[in-house]
Amino acid sequence: MAEYSLEPVAVPQVETKYRRIKTALPVPESIPIFKALQASEPRSMMGQPPIVWHKAYDFTVEDKWGNRWIDWSSCVLVSNVGHGVKAVRDAVVEKVDQGLLATYVFVHEDRAALTQALQAVSPDPANYHVFLLSTGSEATENCIKLSKTYAMEKHGPKKRVIVSFVNAFHGRTMGAQLAGGMAKLKTWMGESDTSFVQVPFPDGFKNEDTSFDLFLKSLKDQGVKPEEIAGVITESYQGVGPDFLPVDYAQKLEAFCREHDICLTMDEVQAGFGRTGKWFTYQHYGVTPDLVACGKGISSSLPISAVIGRKDILGLYAPGSMTSTHSASPICVAAALANMKLLQTGPYIENAARMGDILMPELHRIRAKYPAALGVATGKGLVAGIQVVKPGTKEPDAETATRINVRCFQKGLLMFAPVGIGGECLKIAPPLSITEEALRESLQVFEASIDEELGS
Repeated sequence: MAEYSLEPVAVPQVETKYRRIKTALPVPESIPIFKALQASEPRSMMGQPPIVWHKAYDFTVEDKWGNRWIDWSSCVLVSNVGHGVKAVRDAVVEKVDQGLLATYVFVHEDRAALTQALQAVSPDPANYHVFLLSTGSEATENCIKLSKTYAMEKHGPKKRVIVSFVNAFHGRTMGAQLAGGMAKLKTWMGESDTSFVQVPFPDGFKNEDTSFDLFLKSLKDQGVKPEEIAGVITESYQGVGPDFLPVDYAQKLEAFCREHDICLTMDEVQAGFGRTGKWFTYQHYGVTPDLVACGKGISSSLPISAVIGRKDILGLYAPGSMTSTHSASPICVAAALANMKLLQTGPYIENAARMGDILMPELHRIRAKYPAALGVATGKGLVAGIQVVKPGTKEPDAETATRINVRCFQKGLLMFAPVGIGGECLKIAPPLSITEEALRESLQVFEASIDEELGS
């Protein structure tokens, strides 16, 4: 994880239509806030550029000392329709004024409206149901649980294996991390659950073999037979890149799952709700998942998630036996309904696709200036990334990635800390409302920051 200094540094002042830097960074007056947090919460909560958010609107973020940044974080792919959108704020305020803050799983009217809205964008509305939850990890956990339950009830206890991919991230709860593909995130578990296995992800850079034959060989090498597999779960794009499945690979994976009655889960927690220019990223592949894990962009704001899945799979549990305390929390549901309406009627999804057509050629051009240090540029719609490597290798260079990230921060472009398998990926994920003018300005800042760090 990147580490950021709390020592204020004088930086050039910036004043444009979208960016404003007036103070040293981090702001000297903000240091007591960081110190208070260091004294009262675990250090795991640190690790982002040292800004104290005060307000955020559309695709910009401001502190209380007059600084403003173009946002390339979207709260880690949450704020798809933008920050603080009036329709979402109004829906939340209306629900608060109504006096309905929590309901457990007692019914409220908006719950039916939201499940119907999500059902309408499912792979097959007539045959899919929607289960509302609170977090992405809850959604992936339940996809794992449902896949195993379906397999055991239909085929018996020997069909119990969950197959996922190397470098995958499905959340921070235990089941989600068992399915995850990063060994360093599992050391706390000690001995792992042998019913979870990983195979290489066909990203084409870290793993150059993108053939489906490698999937089959990897299972055989681990002694896993198709008839033992309960479910396959994959991010629609791996967040460490973003890394996308080849279309042919995705379609062969679906065919393999159909042949062996394996539940196919597409984890759309950060990939869904317009991010890549379609409602869901799996739609780019022409596949039909059995289960879809959703989160983040459902509300563009408050914590809510969902599993969208086949009725016969979601219907395996009796009333009261598959619930969550804050499932369909009224305020979160109100925000999600307003967000869904904006995505359905506004230009957001179309804009994501159009901005992606501007973003990706520019990233490839920037990457081509420093091919030894910028290993690969990937993306679709308004999610993208450049992986910074040690010159002439594929070895992650987290230190250089962090320095570029800091330079962007100092110039009024806000990114979350570098991600990836070794903290090497500069991830780009602005709200889907970003304009072409603002995108081009932020790309100029990004390129200037890279030039300052890599140019000589």
